[in-house]
Amino acid sequence: MRAKLPKGVGGGAPNMQSMIKQAQKMQEDMAALQEDLDAREYEIKAGGGAVTVKINGKLEVLSIDIQPEIVDPDDIETLADILTAGVNEAIKKVHATNNDEMGKLTGGLNMPGVPGLF
Repeated sequence: MRAKLPKGVGGGAPNMQSMIKQAQKMQEDMAALQEDLDAREYEIKAGGGAVTVKINGKLEVLSIDIQPEIVDPDDIETLADILTAGVNEAIKKVHATNNDEMGKLTGGLNMPGVPGLF
């Protein structure tokens, strides 16, 4: 006994081609977005604005600006802590922005069981 399927169901090939084209388009869009995200620059202030960290989307630190009044030769530890906090905050900001932007493009699509799909 053969079941009668509605028109357009069961053939598969046109739907599969459409899905492949959509996946390729999404992959191209994602590559272009990643290029844009890599080129972005971020500026993060730490220690109440005493330290400014500039970083790009590739997580490369471009510069660190330190206000002279926080440089205390007897308290290098505090300066190191502020620098560490600034760099870590900059990295978090880049990751959050990248995740938000990619999420907009993919509609939140997350397929951990299919590595390398996108």
